[in-house]
Amino acid sequence: MFTSKQILLSTLLSASLLAGSIEFENAPTNPSHKLPHSSNEILSFNSILKNSMNAVVNISTATIVSTQNSQNRLFNDPFFQEFFKHYGTRPQAPTKKKQANSLGSGVIISKDGYIVTNHHVIADADEIIITMNGSDKEYIAKLIGTDKGSDLAVVKIEAKNLKPITLSHAKDIELGDVVFAIGNPFGVGQTVTQGIISALHKDHVGINQYENFIQTDASINPGNSGGALIDSRGALIGINSAILSQSGGNHGIGFTIPIDMVRNVVTKLIEDGKVSRGFIGVNISKVTEELKGLYKHKKGAIITDVQYDSPASKAKLLRGDLIYAVNGKEVKDPSQLQRAVTSHNPNDKITLSIEREGKNIEKSLTLMSKDSEKITSKDHATLEGLYLSQLTPQIRQEYQIPSSVKGVLIEDVVAQSSSDLNGFRPNDIIIQVENRNISNIQELKESFKIYKNRTKRVYINRNGYIILLVTK
Repeated sequence: MFTSKQILLSTLLSASLLAGSIEFENAPTNPSHKLPHSSNEILSFNSILKNSMNAVVNISTATIVSTQNSQNRLFNDPFFQEFFKHYGTRPQAPTKKKQANSLGSGVIISKDGYIVTNHHVIADADEIIITMNGSDKEYIAKLIGTDKGSDLAVVKIEAKNLKPITLSHAKDIELGDVVFAIGNPFGVGQTVTQGIISALHKDHVGINQYENFIQTDASINPGNSGGALIDSRGALIGINSAILSQSGGNHGIGFTIPIDMVRNVVTKLIEDGKVSRGFIGVNISKVTEELKGLYKHKKGAIITDVQYDSPASKAKLLRGDLIYAVNGKEVKDPSQLQRAVTSHNPNDKITLSIEREGKNIEKSLTLMSKDSEKITSKDHATLEGLYLSQLTPQIRQEYQIPSSVKGVLIEDVVAQSSSDLNGFRPNDIIIQVENRNISNIQELKESFKIYKNRTKRVYINRNGYIILLVTK
């Protein structure tokens, strides 16, 4: 028998082995912004770029592709069976092969091998290969964590005494600053391009769920993804994510994930292996010119709907409330409110400043986890093989679902499950079971409990069309 003290020590030891930690190499704050000038001076960033370029790595990925099914169809053919019966033993068919997927970039952020890159660079990879600048040595990286919402991921290689890049701060980034993009465009090897900060706080671009981009005209091309955008000191100000282009080439409009978001997401991925964001459970809209006359505050986010049993519902927020501050900090628009809320962790307490019917009031609430709204139906005895999610404001924005649509979203379907065979598809919205309308996961669970062990008619909203499926 173990004593309580032994059990406690074992628990603490297990927790310490699972949790990660990281110390960033931070650049000095409050740098001066000026243009070097001398009668006999060449403006060069050679020494700065050398250090930063060595902290940027090339990333290639591969997936393991099964060939068993196609080979079995070949060897099970009656002709081949008859052939091998008379002329020899049937050869063993190879079952797997490695297939190269993509090339991208990453940035070393710690001496012991943590590397940040984009989620889309390593998504669905079975193998992640890291190559250092100026070296042919390859490292097989371990995936630490990934966050699709911000398009960030962290991998780690077994190496010591690396030279990580220094990290800047968002408050030190200004419009017009000279910047350099470092990466591996088109897989031709590491290169650097120059530009300036064209814009800050860009959102509604339609690239990620959580957008607060730095826009730059530094040339960013395919393969630069996951690479570094640095300032003229060589400090990292963001991770290059995407370009706005109709042809796929660079048109001088590149988007970079800002350093403060990178720092926040990376820390959570290393410490917890995932990113949990707080949410309050509201649909929101901006203060248009037509609405400004109805409110004393001319900026903020207007609540258009309150989700059932959400923190907002428990705090008795109402449609028409104008949220103009979070914890005393001004909120200018819905995007800024989203960033303010999701920067907090679940179970954090926040205070919202609200204008209601011309009066200013404050509401305190405890944030819930957005992840807690995603459940597997198998675990809750609803539909086997479905991953379900409430239609939260974030989900509606991500999947572009109108506020008028009620139901439960199917985010994914397990292949060959009964739900897959019955015709359910990802992005379907379950709106009704028999004669019961569905507004949330709890109602769906109750409906399937009522109609347990019998054939059920399930109504689906699929891209605006209502489809009837039948399941048991």
